[in-house]
Amino acid sequence: MNIIIVGCGKVGSALAAELNEEGNNITVVDLSADKVNEVSSKFDVMGVVGNGATHATLQEADIDRADLLIAVTDSDELNLLCCLIAKKAGNCQTIARVRSPEYNTEAPYLKDELGLAMVINPEFAAAAEIARVLRFPSAMKIDTFAKGRVEMMKFRLPEGSPLVGCAVKELANKFRCDVLICTVEREDDAFIANGDLVFEEKDVISLIATPKNANDFFRKIDYKLNSVKDVMIIGGGGVANYLCRILRRSGNINVKVIEKNPKRCDELCSQLEDVSIICGDAAEQALLLEEGLESAGALVALTNLDEENIFLSLFAKRVCKGKLITKINRIDFDDVIKHLDLDTIIYPKNITCETIVRYVRAMKNTIGSNVETLYNIVKGKIEAAEFHIKEGSPVVGVPLFELKFNASVLIAAILRGRQVIIPRGNDTIQPGDSVVIVSNHIEMHDITDILK
Repeated sequence: MNIIIVGCGKVGSALAAELNEEGNNITVVDLSADKVNEVSSKFDVMGVVGNGATHATLQEADIDRADLLIAVTDSDELNLLCCLIAKKAGNCQTIARVRSPEYNTEAPYLKDELGLAMVINPEFAAAAEIARVLRFPSAMKIDTFAKGRVEMMKFRLPEGSPLVGCAVKELANKFRCDVLICTVEREDDAFIANGDLVFEEKDVISLIATPKNANDFFRKIDYKLNSVKDVMIIGGGGVANYLCRILRRSGNINVKVIEKNPKRCDELCSQLEDVSIICGDAAEQALLLEEGLESAGALVALTNLDEENIFLSLFAKRVCKGKLITKINRIDFDDVIKHLDLDTIIYPKNITCETIVRYVRAMKNTIGSNVETLYNIVKGKIEAAEFHIKEGSPVVGVPLFELKFNASVLIAAILRGRQVIIPRGNDTIQPGDSVVIVSNHIEMHDITDILK
C-alpha cells in the first residue's frame, strides 16, 4: 500500500517504522526538514518537507497514488484539514489523530461528515486502558476482544502462588476453570505456552477468558480481585481528564488529582466537579504522604515527564500497597523500563500505532478473513490478533486437530455469536466466527498465515 504520514513526531516516526517493516510504501511529510531527513534516512522511506494541509505539498507526496493518509501532527485542526484536502485531492482513506476533549465528543460526527476512516484519540484510549486495569488491579494489562466479551489479562505470579510448579496441562483438572494460558514471560525470554511448561515464581503470564471465567480462575488461585475504591492521579493533562470522567461514570471511585499548574487546576475544577483537585508539586514526598498515598488504592503517574513518572511509581512502591500505573511517552527504552518492575506501564503512542496498524492490515486482507483486533503481547516477539472469518477460508469446517499449523501458533478463542469457545482439538471454525490467534509470527495479515 502507498501510505502518506503527515507529522514526524514520536507517533509518526513509530508508524513509519512499523508500516515500512510490513512492506508498505511510506512517504512522510513535515514542516521540519530535520525531522523529515531523520525519519526518511533512519527507516529508508520517502520524505517531503512542507505543510501537509496544502494541495501542493500533498501533490509532491504523490497523493494521487496514495491508498491512505495518516495525519498525526500536534494540531487537531491541522490533522482534520489534512484529511479533508487528501479526500478531495486523492480520494484515499484518511485517519486523523484528534486529542482535544472538545473534539472527542464530536468524533462520530467528524468521522461521518468528513468521510474519515478513523478518528483516534491516544489520550482517551490510554485512559480507557488504565480504567480497565483499575477494575481488576491484579492484572498488569488487559486487552479486549469481541467488544469486551473476551479479555486477555497479563499478570505476574507472586511468591507462594499455587500455580508455581504446576504445568499448563494440569490447570483444567486442578482448578476446574475454563481459561487458556497463552504466553509466559520469564526474564528476557517469552514463550507461547505448551502443555508441558511449568510455572515459576515471578513469571508474567497472559491468559484469555471471558471476564466471568477469569474472575473464577483468579479467585481459585487466591489472587486479589477487588477493584480499587480510591485513586490518586499525578498530573492533570489530557489522559488524567479522560480517566477522571471514565472512573466517575463507572462507579463509586473517589478520585484525587495532584497538579502543580494553578491555571490547569482551575480548568480541571470547572470541568470535574466531583473530583478532588490538589494544587501542588507531587515531587515533594511530604505532599504525597499528606494526601494519603500510603492508604491509596492506586497511584497513576501521568505527568509529561517519563522520568518523574518512574520516580513517583518507585517511591509509591515503597510506601503503599496499592495498584501502580506509570505512563511512559518515549518508547525507545521499553526494554530497560520493563526491568524496573513498575507494575503496569501505559504507552499511549503504542496504543495509537497498534490501532492504525490494525486498520492497515484490514485494508490489505485477502478473501478469507479480516484483522479485527491486534495487540503486541510481547513487543516484537509475540502478537495476538482477532480475525473475522469469511466464506471460502481454508480453515472453515475442519477440526482443529486436523489443521497443520505453523510452529508457535495458538488458537486462543473462537467467538460465535454471543458464545465464547475456549477451543479444543475437535472444535471447528465456521464462517462468521471471530478467532483469536496468538503467535510469534509477527505481521499476520490473514488467517491462512497460521497454516503451513
